Parts: sequence; C-alpha cells; structure tokens
Amino acid sequence: MHEVEKIRNLAIIAHIDHGKTTLIDSIFRSARVFRENARIEERVMDNNELERERGITIRSKHCTVTWGEYLINLVDTPGHADFSGEVERVLSTVDSVLLLVDANEGPMPQTRYVLRHALKMGLNPLVFINKADRPGADLSKTLDSTFDLFLELGATDEQTDFPVIYGSGLHGWAARELEMIAQAENMDALFEMIIEYVPAPLANMDAPFLMQVTTLAWSEYSGRIGCGKILQGCLRQGEEFMRTSSRWLDSRKQDGEWEVTGSSREKAAQMWVTRGLDRVAVEEVTAGDIVWISGPREIGIGDVFSSPEIMNPAMKPLSIEEPTVSMFILVNNGPFAGKEGQAITLRQIRSRIERETKTNIALHMEDLGRPDGIKVSGRGELHLAILIEEMRREGSEFCVSRPEVITEMIDGKLLEPMETLTIDVPAEHQGIVFDKVARRKGRMLNLINLPNGEMLRMEFSIPTRGLIGYRGEFLTDTRGLGIMSSSFNGYGPWAGDINPRNRGSVISMEEGEATAYQIENLQERCSLFIKPMESVYEGMIVGENSRPGDMVCNPTKKKQMTNHRSSTQDQYTKLDVPRTMTLEKAIEWIAQDELVEVTPLSIRIRKAVLGENERKKRLHRAVS
Repeated sequence: MHEVEKIRNLAIIAHIDHGKTTLIDSIFRSARVFRENARIEERVMDNNELERERGITIRSKHCTVTWGEYLINLVDTPGHADFSGEVERVLSTVDSVLLLVDANEGPMPQTRYVLRHALKMGLNPLVFINKADRPGADLSKTLDSTFDLFLELGATDEQTDFPVIYGSGLHGWAARELEMIAQAENMDALFEMIIEYVPAPLANMDAPFLMQVTTLAWSEYSGRIGCGKILQGCLRQGEEFMRTSSRWLDSRKQDGEWEVTGSSREKAAQMWVTRGLDRVAVEEVTAGDIVWISGPREIGIGDVFSSPEIMNPAMKPLSIEEPTVSMFILVNNGPFAGKEGQAITLRQIRSRIERETKTNIALHMEDLGRPDGIKVSGRGELHLAILIEEMRREGSEFCVSRPEVITEMIDGKLLEPMETLTIDVPAEHQGIVFDKVARRKGRMLNLINLPNGEMLRMEFSIPTRGLIGYRGEFLTDTRGLGIMSSSFNGYGPWAGDINPRNRGSVISMEEGEATAYQIENLQERCSLFIKPMESVYEGMIVGENSRPGDMVCNPTKKKQMTNHRSSTQDQYTKLDVPRTMTLEKAIEWIAQDELVEVTPLSIRIRKAVLGENERKKRLHRAVS
C-alpha cells in the first residue's frame, strides 16, 4: 500500500490516432512492467479484438506502473468522438492529464473537445508532442498552435504555463528540451515530469470513507462493478457502506439543479486495484487510489459510496452524454435466416442489448411495441456499428435499419445535433469537397493553408445527419489523400432536407445463384456488390444503379442453349471487381426503406419489404 503523497493519477487524452496506446507500450517497457523475456504484443492496452483490428481504443482502461517509490495510475482514453463521453467521466478520477499532440497534424477537433473538459474541471495539463522524429514534424509550430488552443479555450494563467515534452511513443524516447532530442534514449524524462508536475491526490485518510463511481464493469459472477477514486477514508472487504443515487432535474442541461433519487445500505463483497494490466483483489482500499468495488445489486454512473457516518453524502451527478443517433435492430426474416449463424428472436435481441447497457451507459434501448425489433440509440454511427459487430461475432443473425438523428423540440423550434467537421485535403480537391459538404448543409467556418503548402484545412459546422454516408464518398473524391474528423458540438436549428444519395438500388427479383453471364450484362448499367455463384434472393440489393430510382433485375439468368456455337464466343467474359460493402459502408449507404442483413459470415443489403408486388402496393397506399 502506497502513501497518498506517492500516488499519481493521470489520464492520457488526444485526438484519434495520435498515439495514446502506443505511448503506454513504451511506458510499460521503461517501467519494466513485464519480464525481460516476456512476449508483448503491440498496443497491449487494446485487449479487445475489435480494438486491435481497427487500431482505436473503444473503452477507457486503467493500468498502473511504479517508478522508484511512486505509484502511477494511468488511464488510456478513447480518441474517437463517438466515445468522448467516457473521457469526460474518467477525468473526475485523475489529478491531471497528459495531452498528446501529433507533431505533424497539430491540435485536431477531438483534442479541442477533451482539452476543454479538462480545463473546465480545473486540471493543469501536461503536453506531450508525439511523433517528433517523423519527417515534416514542425515542433515549434505545433507548440504554438497548442498554446493558442489553450488561450482560445479560456485557460487560466496557471494552465497555460504547461510543461512540454517531446518524444516518440513508438520508439520509446522523450526529451524535456529540443536540444536533448538527439541524446534521448528512454522515457525517464516523462516519468520525472509526471512526478514533478502531477499533484498527489487530495485525500484525507482519517475522514469517513467516500468515493463516486465514474466507470462501470460487469461480471457474470459479481454483477455490476463500480470504479472510482477514493476521495477520503478507507474501506475493508465485507464492511458496510451507503450507496446514494442522484439525477439532474433537466437531463438536457446537466448542470443545473439535481435531486437524490435513492439510498441503500450495501456491503463491499469484493474489491480490486489495478497493478500493471491486471486487477488484483485486496482486502482494504484507501484514499487516493482508483479502485473497483462489487456488492450492490444496482450501481449507476455518479453513485456515491460513503460511510454510514456521513449524514448527507450526495455529490453532484456526473454528466452522461445523450445519444444523437438511433436505429432499429430487427429479427432476420429473410430467406437465408439461420443458414450462416443463429437467427435470434426479439427476446434474445432485447436481452443482449440490456446486458450491453449495464456497462455502456451512452447506449439507450427503447421498446416501441414493434413485434420484430427494438430501437437502439447511441453517440454516433461508429458507436452503434461496434455493438452490431460484437453481436455478429457472437454468432447472431439480425437486420439493422438506416441510422437517424435524434431531434429535440425546444420552445417550438426543431433542433438537431450538429458537428464540427475538420478536413485536411490537397488543394486540387477542395472544390469537390466544398460542393459535397455544402449539399449536406455544411457551413464553412475557417480555411487555413497548412505549413507544407500543399494541403488545406477546412472547418465546417454540419448537421450530424449530413455526415451519414459521407466518409466513403469523401475518400473516393480525394483519392484517399484527405483526412476527415468531426466532434459533436451541441444542437442547432433544423437545417432542412438532405438527400445526398442520388442513385437507386439494383434489386434481385429471383432466388438462386448469380451468373457471370448476367453480371456481365448488368455491370454496364450499375455498380455491383456480388460476384458469380453468390447466392441471392428476391428483394436482395445486388448493386447501385447508375441513375436515380430502383431497378429490378434477375442476376440468376443463364444464357439460353442453342445448337449454334462459335469457336471464340464464350472464351472471354470480362467482369469488373464487385464493390465490397463492409458493415459501416452498408449502414451508411442504405435508404430509409432498406435494411442491412448481418450474419457471422456475410453483410447483405435488402429491401425491408422483399416482394416487388408488395412494395408497389405499399407505395400506392402511401401516395393515395
């Protein structure tokens, strides 16, 4: 057990892909967390298969290293905007933040978002300028732009006087001064700066026990587990404490009045602290440390655990991000249901989503009375796509609808979620990018020439629904050379109708296997998603039409047999490579009357109503 003066609690925050998880790898190696002969994978904190594949951190994770006689609790936070709400809560458990800034890209939208919350909470950040050894890195320019960002966000004099360190998380070195970069060989300078500038936790060991839950975990054996920093006192295993819940009176503002909603007497069944990457069971926890506690049947974000001696333990509730995008998850009723996975029922879908909401509090579930599915809401397309991908890998089959933004009606005005969109693009592509964003109701805020002279940085304010389906189109328009990122920026007035997709679907009218003969004929009029011998069914979408409006076809049609043959007629069949539709691409691409059929082996796109005659009847009834 460490004394409070020897504890340092630090969160690492940055824009996506700026190197947070890679930096922690180097910190582990420098602190000798693992044996010399241990085989360590890259991005060891990304212990989820999806995180490794996508190269992003989805959920915040705690780890601990020791440096000399100091214990350093580190929190690796998500960098993507869809998971930014978790960063806000984690900041309440630490005493400072290490802000990573890419030496090439400089501060990006998510950098601004997380730094704003850190400054608002009164934390004094440390700045790590990462990737300092890369070609084109402008360290002085990056430092100046970071300082300007601090001033722009209203930092105090003490906050703007931040310590700076330069280094490379990938190669494992850091230097306090530019002149020392050539001699830097390890991360010692970073550890020294953390110990010098990160304050020890403000904790009273002699006061009654008190902590607030900031993160949730779930165990099939222990139930819900609450994580947070102990603010004062200590707690022993089996000891009783009070659990107090509270909520904001106005869920939209989350900064006004609040009330206590419940209180119960509980017992600490199990307790853990983090040592290295592992949770270690302990019999006693003390002030200043970040701990995990199980025992209460129900635990919520912001719940206060306190000693029964404290008469009024209620603390201000933590802000919980409201969802901005929703979609329906539906039972798969297609002809291929159950062939590639487990066709789950509505009860199983509901049970799976309920289990997810126990730890993923940004996810909301609504049962609207539909017999075939439920409505799920989250922070963005990626947030929902991660859930869908996890369910798919568990062996489930189901269908999902097109994402829709969640609007609000305030004072008689319709409001919708807005995003701040930042695009770095070569100058020759600025015209098409500006045109596409303007069609999606984007409004330009700023245009900057980047230092290399070949790239432009364009900043827009755009409705969230305007970004749905644009990412893939953007990469095509910029030949893969553009960089696009966005962050949620509150609600704004409804911007009007947006219809970015001006091409129809190509729909199969038969069930069977697609033929090369028919695909060769179809590819002249559309872009196909299927290849020869691939199974299709009636109502399945097999491609994108080159014109507005849907086109019904028979991709299973075979060439008619005749008695006449040519020696070279059937020798060559030239087929284009089909467009691969990943889960994210399919969700972005579909229209309101279409669904994505998700199975463990395939991603298919289909009409919500499979039969052509039934679709015509519904369209006729809608028009009349």
